[in-house]
Amino acid sequence: MGNTQPRPAARPARGTRVFRDAIAGVFAALRAQRLQLASKAALAAGLAFLVAPLMPGSAAEYPYYAPLGALVSMYHNVAGSVRQGLQTLVGLALGIGLAFLLVNIGDPSPLTVAILMGLGVLLGGLPRLGSGRDWIPTAALLVLLVGRSHPDDFSFGYLIQMGVGVAVGIAVNFLVFPPLHFNAAAVSLGELRLALGKQLTDMGAAMNEKWPPEHEEWSRRSDELAAAARTVRHLVQEADASRRANPRRKLHPRDVDLDYRNLRELERVTFHIQDMTQVLSDAIWDDDVPYTVPFQDSGPLADALNAAGELLSSFQDEDAAVQRQRYSAAEAAVQACMAATAERDPDEMAVTASDSILLSLHRILKAVRPAS
Repeated sequence: MGNTQPRPAARPARGTRVFRDAIAGVFAALRAQRLQLASKAALAAGLAFLVAPLMPGSAAEYPYYAPLGALVSMYHNVAGSVRQGLQTLVGLALGIGLAFLLVNIGDPSPLTVAILMGLGVLLGGLPRLGSGRDWIPTAALLVLLVGRSHPDDFSFGYLIQMGVGVAVGIAVNFLVFPPLHFNAAAVSLGELRLALGKQLTDMGAAMNEKWPPEHEEWSRRSDELAAAARTVRHLVQEADASRRANPRRKLHPRDVDLDYRNLRELERVTFHIQDMTQVLSDAIWDDDVPYTVPFQDSGPLADALNAAGELLSSFQDEDAAVQRQRYSAAEAAVQACMAATAERDPDEMAVTASDSILLSLHRILKAVRPAS
């Protein structure tokens, strides 16, 4: 079953791709989660500017830094908001301290500014500073250039007002509908299962077509499946982070540890399906590979691929009995295929693509075995 025609490299036109990406970017910017974050950032900035004039001493002269502190502390989960706010304040304190050392040396000059920026970037390499590393040279430069006539008053006001803004931002994020990202994680896990199931059933359909198959989209999905798995991991990690320091977690309990277990299983399944995709694509279109799929294996192998695909898709169903039934059907189909390949003529090649695909199917079934 060798290659008789080259696969077309179907690529969208550059202009179409740019337009599609632009539209996707607009929708991403306007999604509900982003709108909620923008609303909370606006509220926090307004509240911070409201209380800023109430700060003691010279700090009241710099109220515009309070909204800035609120903005830099605003994050899409409470724990991240606390972490980012504290890192910013640490970076500011280091930058202010660095500026004081150079203010005592002399007036600002190209040389002192260069030294200040270089030292600020070096200090930014300290571990666990996170977003605070970018504020070290920024704070140092502001103290040196903006507050050079009154460095003590400016530094005090700058740090206090930023601290007020950070505190207000954290409070708003904690008190005003703190986000939980459980739904996105659950939906992404289900979508990845369906995508993996479709990949298996599409390969099963290819086994029953005249080779080379007319439908070959499945052969180009390997990178797409890997990207989907990475997205799911990111969303599960976001769900885990969103529950930390979140008062709403008691009202919306979720077993995130189970999500992580399901994720690891699906990552293993993705790896094996990628391998199967490559093996089957090579067997169909590459004449140079030392293996193929014997004709007599096509039917049993198609049945095994289809049964495994239906099994993965059935995990969307909440009925555990349906999942166990699908698992038993897939296991029986894989065993039937193994039995069929065992009857192969011993004079044929020792290693075939069928053997590799069956081994991957066996590992997939082991990864998704339903709980008894």
